[in-house]
Amino acid sequence: MKAKGTVHRYQDNVDTDVIIPARYLNTQDAKELASHCMEDIDAEFAGRVQEGDIMVAGLNFGCGSSREHAPLAIKTAGISCVIAKTFARIFYRNAINIGLPILECEAASEAIEAGDEVEVDFGTGVITNITKNETYQAEPFPAFIQDIIAAGGLMASINNK
Repeated sequence: MKAKGTVHRYQDNVDTDVIIPARYLNTQDAKELASHCMEDIDAEFAGRVQEGDIMVAGLNFGCGSSREHAPLAIKTAGISCVIAKTFARIFYRNAINIGLPILECEAASEAIEAGDEVEVDFGTGVITNITKNETYQAEPFPAFIQDIIAAGGLMASINNK
């Protein structure tokens, strides 16, 4: 499985309250959540993001509250993968649960810039910055987690079995 898209770049410690502000948590509608994704730090994100785009951030992405709304908003907005130096553990698990591919890779996080075109091979963990003609190696997920993500999340994976 692969992803390819334009990069949206963010800093360290992007918390779930910034990913999807609490004032929008009165809905379970994923499209409504996606329309407000990142708006407190990037007001143009929802209008600019294209299906398949990739999000890159620094340390501790997804820190804060444990809501599944955050990875759901990112995925529904069209992001095909999030790459960061590190993820908050609850966000990491919630991303897998809803089928949002994420990769930890310090080198990619430091080198990739907003607007770069990037391709990710989830099977090998290879991240290719097409714009800069550079590659970075992330640790790929084990096969069973790749299966969960490919199915669209944990519940979909269970229902498929």
